[in-house]
Amino acid sequence: MGTQDNAQDLRHVVSDAPRLLVVDGSKLVRKLIGDVLQRELPNAQVIACDGLASARAALASAPVDLVTTALVLPDGDGLALAHSVREAAGQSYVPVIVVSGDVQSRLESRSLNDDVTDYFDKALGHSALAAFIRGYVQPQPVPGARVLYVEDSRVVAAATRRMLQRHGLEVLHFAEVEGALEHLHQYRGREDGDLGADLVLTDVYLKGALSGRDLLSQIRGAFGYGKRALPVLVMTGDANRDNQSQLLREGANDLVLKPIEERLLVTKTLFQLRVSRMPEQRAFDA
Repeated sequence: MGTQDNAQDLRHVVSDAPRLLVVDGSKLVRKLIGDVLQRELPNAQVIACDGLASARAALASAPVDLVTTALVLPDGDGLALAHSVREAAGQSYVPVIVVSGDVQSRLESRSLNDDVTDYFDKALGHSALAAFIRGYVQPQPVPGARVLYVEDSRVVAAATRRMLQRHGLEVLHFAEVEGALEHLHQYRGREDGDLGADLVLTDVYLKGALSGRDLLSQIRGAFGYGKRALPVLVMTGDANRDNQSQLLREGANDLVLKPIEERLLVTKTLFQLRVSRMPEQRAFDA
């Protein structure tokens, strides 16, 4: 997630009638995922497979636009399938989503296979999975959503702001953490529940006295906003996996690695916004 290969994955142009490959050893889970995808993406064709061998056969028979797979399969695993997708002719740019109950630990350990585009925590439920997949194959704006964006580089800020605005997002830009905190403080305790932003996007390293990590600490600590109440995406160019893991443990919803790839940034932003507006979801039946 965030690698050069994954950025290439997301440049793939998906049709209005995407073919989605759903791979899971459980017949019940395949049906649950297939049903919710057909409901949320009525034009999609869902191909359900029970394991690695049948999925490889499906890949060989016709191109697909996205693959969702369990981590553990009866005859292999999702990481092997992701590698098969990358090797298949004409399949180099297909997003591969691993659906797992072990997502947070994998994110924190940064044990992410480069063949995998992203991981989805199945504890978020079926509707969230549909929104997640739709974000890749048919991105839709979230009307009225406000992104509080902290970046001290004018050039980077201007480019990133344009990326977000192209997808219907309102961007409240601050060059320093202090201004962002003052803005949030003005909305604190409002009876209508307005927090002043629907999502925070911040760089880690800033020229002011406070860093993006300080902003994250204030949002999760002093303000007491949880991950669903106010999602925080942290942008970083730091390739150190221990530092990345620490940001996630401190309360970041996800990381966006630099250099920023527009489709990946927008997909992650829209997904976090949609999940924050959903009611709590029932977890998948294993």
